[in-house]
Amino acid sequence: MQERLEEIKQNTLSQLATASDLEQVKELRVKVLGKKGEITQVLRGMGSLSAEERPRVGQLANRLRQEVEAAIETKEKELEKQAMQQRLQEEKVDVTLPGVPRPLGAIHPLTAVIEQVEDIFIGMGFAVAEGPEVEQDYYNFEALNVPKDHPARDMQDTFYLTEDLLLRTQTSPVQIRTMRKKEGHVPIRIICPGTVYRRDDDDATHSHQFMQIEGLVVDRGVSMTELKGTLLAFVKQMFGEEQSIRLRPSYFPFTEPSVEVDIRCMKCNGGGCRICKETGWIEILGAGMVHPHVLRSSGYDEKRYTGFAFGIGVERVAMLKYGVDDIRHFYTNDLQFLRQFRSV
Repeated sequence: MQERLEEIKQNTLSQLATASDLEQVKELRVKVLGKKGEITQVLRGMGSLSAEERPRVGQLANRLRQEVEAAIETKEKELEKQAMQQRLQEEKVDVTLPGVPRPLGAIHPLTAVIEQVEDIFIGMGFAVAEGPEVEQDYYNFEALNVPKDHPARDMQDTFYLTEDLLLRTQTSPVQIRTMRKKEGHVPIRIICPGTVYRRDDDDATHSHQFMQIEGLVVDRGVSMTELKGTLLAFVKQMFGEEQSIRLRPSYFPFTEPSVEVDIRCMKCNGGGCRICKETGWIEILGAGMVHPHVLRSSGYDEKRYTGFAFGIGVERVAMLKYGVDDIRHFYTNDLQFLRQFRSV
């Protein structure tokens, strides 16, 4: 039996020496050390030995098991190291090769306009306020001096979700929520950027979904002069120092007096062309002094405080600033169109 153990040892070491992969070593481990392995078979035959031989043979078998296990582990580590070196050699990367260029995205032109407008007004002391896009009828209309039977509601064809809930048609509700939150305290100087919705047929200049930035100032002694100066400063920073504005009388239910604000046509520089319909001016936004009813409904004494408000169409500004002739370009995800604004 001792000869058999020595034979197992020599055969095992010989096969380990010639093994070239881990699978062969695994099979050899099972063959020699497994439950039905060669060493186990030897141990099961110890019953035929005398009492004097059993301890000696048992010690030899255990020593052989330890030696074989150590030899197998050493061989496994050696083969794993070789496999790793071969893999590294096959997968090595030449770091001197030029990298693969990745296409870079860019800020969407509407986002760029919003960020620029925010920077301009923050520089003038305004804060940015936000509100829900699903709005209550009260905040969207009634608190803005537009009761349920008011004809001005026909100016804004609305998406109603329920009798009282709707998709906001303007960001003006944020102004009402801000005034109510301030509980009659001044000053208020905010702009309210966001998406608004109106039931409209999409064409080159209209969309059922678009973006607005509305502004509100409430304090003692706020005047129309301050409104004009604020808007002129905005226009000059957005379109260039050579720009100018003009104010034309208009009507909005939540401001009195109300005005439409025009800028000098950038195509003809005021000389008159097809773009400005030969007037030399292009409408850019609406504005006015906050209506006393709006101040009163929001908790402000209209005899002590005054304010002004304005509303800027983001798409309108972007179309003028970048020379875009169709509002639908901003929403069709046309990469050829959007790539033009990488440097914006």
